[in-house]
Amino acid sequence: MNKKKILVLGAGRSASALINFLLEQADKLPWFITVSDKNIELAKDKIQSNLHGEAFFIDFQTEPEKFQNYDLIISLLPPSLHFKVAQICLQFNKNLITASYNTPQIESLDAEAKRKKCLIMMECGLDPGIDHITALDLIEEIKHENGKITSFKSYCGGLIAPESDSNLWGYKISWNPRNIVLAGQGGASKFLKNGTIRYLPYHKLFDKTTEISIPQNGIYDGYANRDSMDYLKMYQLPDCQTFIRGTLRKKYFCKAWNFLVYHGLTDDSYYIENLNAHTLKSFVECFFNQEAINETSNIEVINRINELNLFTDEKLPFEKATPAMILQFVIEKKWAMKPGDKDMVVMYHEIEYTKNNEKCIKKSVLIKKGNDKDTAMAQTVGITLGIVSKLFLTNKINKIGVQIPFDSEINKEILSELKKYKIAMKAV
Repeated sequence: MNKKKILVLGAGRSASALINFLLEQADKLPWFITVSDKNIELAKDKIQSNLHGEAFFIDFQTEPEKFQNYDLIISLLPPSLHFKVAQICLQFNKNLITASYNTPQIESLDAEAKRKKCLIMMECGLDPGIDHITALDLIEEIKHENGKITSFKSYCGGLIAPESDSNLWGYKISWNPRNIVLAGQGGASKFLKNGTIRYLPYHKLFDKTTEISIPQNGIYDGYANRDSMDYLKMYQLPDCQTFIRGTLRKKYFCKAWNFLVYHGLTDDSYYIENLNAHTLKSFVECFFNQEAINETSNIEVINRINELNLFTDEKLPFEKATPAMILQFVIEKKWAMKPGDKDMVVMYHEIEYTKNNEKCIKKSVLIKKGNDKDTAMAQTVGITLGIVSKLFLTNKINKIGVQIPFDSEINKEILSELKKYKIAMKAV
């Protein structure tokens, strides 16, 4: 039997669980896995001495023809690169699976993908990914009971486990730090509330949060994530008056982060020159000073901003950088995971519906902690990607074109596989 050849692009934070999953499957299935990353030592470390894998760097920009050697491409590259990767996949009639959001650019490739009988499967990670799969399962259950859904709220956050929570922000970095700094900057968030479409521009996003209380877990702040309205029709909820998809952070995180947004430290739209002549303090004082922090009326905000220790004489390791890049430099040190630290993923669905003229509500939560081997973020993203890849390579996914995981039968298979890894929602 011919071996199926899989190319994994990217060996970063979320790759380890995916690669381990694929290598474990290769013990039973005729697979061979290639991991490509600019940091070849990082890629080799993911493969170790496993006979079912290899590691080297493929520069798809200059040597796209190498895609011809593979049956499936799995991309963990930055989302901005996926359109180019997808174009190359179609050029050589190859299939692509990623954890990133579908985009109008990617969607524009649907007709060509169908013509070439190729699959481009997007949104197969945690959020987006598991959020869709588990929400649709819950929605299907309610509809089977003849319930009419009137409100849908779903929130997810990559957080720190309580036993490893050692800073006031209740946060440490378990995934791409650049994405943490730039969260919410992809345009105004859009959602449905009480029958009215609402918009939240970036400068108000972290100030207009909702308190989310999860039984036996804690109190969080939730902020609206991207354009929820894109999914309202996909979820097939014609009677829904409130539809919100959002992100979770520990209480007070958003208020403190909003201070940084307001004062311009998350701005990535311009570069500041001659930074090697600056200290961290002199840079920050271009935007605000200690007095501005003290003038904030919320002591929770004051304490969190002060904990970042922004007014030091530390030299900046840049000649030029955006404010967001410098803030990333700060938080990568302040919020670094320490040896033994565990991260935690929390996902929460809350659905209100009517049944026999009675108002009902279902709440469910997924809580997954990291282990000594992989972060919770790597597990939930990587294992989901791996499961979808396995279903495709074993002919249980026969779709073509640009897809996201909205097929009920396929989703049941994914949910069943995820439970084996203790990744599952529970009613609360």
